[in-house]
Amino acid sequence: MPIQDELLDVLVVGSGIGGLTTAALLQQQGFQVAVFEKNRFPGGSCSSFSRSGYTFDAGASVFYGFAGDGQSGTLNLHEKIFRKLGVTVPTVPDPVQIHYHLPGGFSLAACYDRTLFLERLQAAFPHEREGILKFYAELEDVYDILSSLPAGSLEDIRHLLRVGGSFPLKTAALAVKTFQSMGKRARQHISDPALLHFIDIEAYSWALQDAVSTPLVNAGICLADRHHGGINYPLGGSGSIARGLVEGFEACGGEMRYGTEVSEILVDKGSAMGVRLADGSVVRARAVVSNATVWDTFNRLVDDNRYRIPMDRFIEAPSWFQLYLGVEGSVVPEGMDVHHVLVDDWSRFSDSGGTLYCSVPSLLDPSLAPSGRHCVHAFVTDRADEWVGLEPGSAEYRARKDERARELLERLESLMPGISAGCELTISATPLTHQRYLNRYKGSYGPLLRPGQNILLKPQNTTPVKNLFATGDSTFPGQGVIAVTYSGVSCASFIAAKFGRPMEPLGSAPEGQDAASSMSISR
Repeated sequence: MPIQDELLDVLVVGSGIGGLTTAALLQQQGFQVAVFEKNRFPGGSCSSFSRSGYTFDAGASVFYGFAGDGQSGTLNLHEKIFRKLGVTVPTVPDPVQIHYHLPGGFSLAACYDRTLFLERLQAAFPHEREGILKFYAELEDVYDILSSLPAGSLEDIRHLLRVGGSFPLKTAALAVKTFQSMGKRARQHISDPALLHFIDIEAYSWALQDAVSTPLVNAGICLADRHHGGINYPLGGSGSIARGLVEGFEACGGEMRYGTEVSEILVDKGSAMGVRLADGSVVRARAVVSNATVWDTFNRLVDDNRYRIPMDRFIEAPSWFQLYLGVEGSVVPEGMDVHHVLVDDWSRFSDSGGTLYCSVPSLLDPSLAPSGRHCVHAFVTDRADEWVGLEPGSAEYRARKDERARELLERLESLMPGISAGCELTISATPLTHQRYLNRYKGSYGPLLRPGQNILLKPQNTTPVKNLFATGDSTFPGQGVIAVTYSGVSCASFIAAKFGRPMEPLGSAPEGQDAASSMSISR
């Protein structure tokens, strides 16, 4: 077995946003870090790809964390990280987070303007005016607490003491709120079933769980921050976030190793000591960070049954069936919002395919499509189990993909009449596609907590294996680009402190670096 004569400080498995954030911040702190990525591009689910002049978001398309004023505390992480790395990622603001189209003809745009949003919601449910104000005020309270606290590891005692000492009342209030459910708090103020359904879909749109199963703290981030930091789309597509992190990482001396698949995380006497690559070579490191799911990390990469994760420990989130469309510009109605969620039947909104997501990012960034055209990204939940027995590339597999694509196009007609006839490019991806390209167990969106579980029960950055750390959506706080970014900040902060180079809280440019002279990412 060939062994490479090198010893890294930190080796990161996977270049998802959590892994890249961890790597970039540690490299900037003076550690020697390398990121190993099986694909030829970074970002994982938050990447972009191009076909025939169109640029598509591979997955994520709604982005928080780019508030330009730099005052949004924990919730403005992208702005703070890129400022620290000396990188600029240009964005364009989106006035609407999501436009919901729901059963009974109910339609509502969740807009940046909080007053306008609440007025529209109260107009639709005038008998729930007081309850609406009280419930969304609770989300504001959570936001107010979170936006005041610096990001850091919940496993770092020094960080906890520093935060608790500086913000004792807010820290105590947040501790109480971690035990509360978004849906249960809503039901303290609201009784109308249709309005509670709307709050369910507000949660499901990012958490893939209904409001009762969603922690209040998570809701305070996603449903309150949209009215403060807002939704901002990175010019060039979602991949611009990953490319910005890579640029900052490499400018500090970090090394990206693309086309390099890790087949095993090596553990000796209970401690991680490096990785074995698919070609059989071994690379050693003082610490290993896994950006893989908890199942892939401990049931596949770590070859020791003592660390296996029982499949019933978490709820396995579904995967996706995705449709990427290049369409004639006339198909998209004038004044259309960018992001949409469609529900036809409340009895099956959480079933596979029950909720349809759609985005048209070329409305914000025309460079994503040829002149006079738009790129459309539509997707529904799906499961790898439903594709068992179908070999990718086979006639049966292609036929199933075509059938699912036609189903989604028919549903999209209510938003964009004529879209079926106006498509000039159609690309589809199944859960098996996600499993193959992203190395994710069954292509899953990741592990979810069970209803009623405290959000702090989500795995943190440390693991049962010494010097093996975790980041990404398997760790606190969970799914979503801003959430995995937080996990990366937390992971980097903990490792830096453990190895004697503690990080300062985010918020300022690197020493000797004027933020105004920061680099601009190549596009």
